[in-house]
Amino acid sequence: MALDLPDFPWDSLAAAKAKAQEHPDGIVDLSVGTPVDPTPRVLQEALAEAADAHGYPQVGGTPPLREAIAGWYARRRNATGVNPDGVLPTIGSKELVAWLPTLLGLGPGDVVAFPEVAYPTYDVGARLAGATPRPMRNLTEFGPEVPKLLWLNSPGNPTGQVLPVEHLAKVVSWARERGVIVASDECYAELDWREGAGSPGNLTAPSILDDRVCGGDHTGLLSVYSLSKQSNLAGYRASFVAGDPAIVGRLVEVRKHAGMIVPRPVQRVLEVAVGDDEHVAAQKKVYAARRAMLRPALEKAGWRIDHSDAGLYLWATQGRPCRESVADLAELGILVAPGDFYGRAGEAHVRIALTATDERIHAAVTRLTTL
Repeated sequence: MALDLPDFPWDSLAAAKAKAQEHPDGIVDLSVGTPVDPTPRVLQEALAEAADAHGYPQVGGTPPLREAIAGWYARRRNATGVNPDGVLPTIGSKELVAWLPTLLGLGPGDVVAFPEVAYPTYDVGARLAGATPRPMRNLTEFGPEVPKLLWLNSPGNPTGQVLPVEHLAKVVSWARERGVIVASDECYAELDWREGAGSPGNLTAPSILDDRVCGGDHTGLLSVYSLSKQSNLAGYRASFVAGDPAIVGRLVEVRKHAGMIVPRPVQRVLEVAVGDDEHVAAQKKVYAARRAMLRPALEKAGWRIDHSDAGLYLWATQGRPCRESVADLAELGILVAPGDFYGRAGEAHVRIALTATDERIHAAVTRLTTL
């Protein structure tokens, strides 16, 4: 039976990309959001030191890795009760997002809910399992029929919106009353631009596992995290999920049969990365500087920036259809992602990434000032 999958959204940007590439000074690609800075030396060295990996790796991750991730949640996410048995490394976070409904045994008749403006893979994951994808504005939209799986995304992609502790706590309470599994995609948490967030003595954007959110009880809860952005590890596929040990245990059992295993050297890199806050803080400063150049240039050129409190993107609008805005910027040699990639509710916005070199960001600012 053929899968009911949408067209791959990035293919629709071909014409705009070709136009942007015609600019005399070259394209400034602010669309995909792939890291451009070097992988930190401490992580490259960790990979090299673990290169003699002649045996099969552990699907559930090595004990030191799981303990290191649990320690990171306690130190950076105010989640002091993470059980190492409730931690699982994954082959990038997109893999886990796409296959979680299937790994949980969801299928026809089951609903997978996610924000109305959201990363497209939540929808795709539901379709891969044969379940029903359900974009939602808020929980009041559900009557007696509730989803089996509810995705949250905070800080959000593409909007950069951060859900506060109080909101997350209400979601947890609602879900537990109805037996709903909550999976929270939190991979931009360390890149929080709100005043004081993430600095020494301050926490990251709150996690679904935060003690203030769930009271230290992780039943029915999963936190999904990636080091692609904060540690420039997109090419390593270095991510993990943590939370309810019972759910994670089921995921491990299925993944054993499917051979879904993070390579042993990458597991070692993950272990080192979550224990080293210094390289994360250094990379955050780089993105902060780029953001400080690009945001005011967009605003002076007539754009309004909504949310964008965290993450690697500016959620921008001219109050016009997003494809017109994409075309306008392509004329300047700047390529961005149209908001309709992320749902109908994003049709008036574009997502503008901070993941370009300082030189390319400066080029974009120069071009915007000509308006």
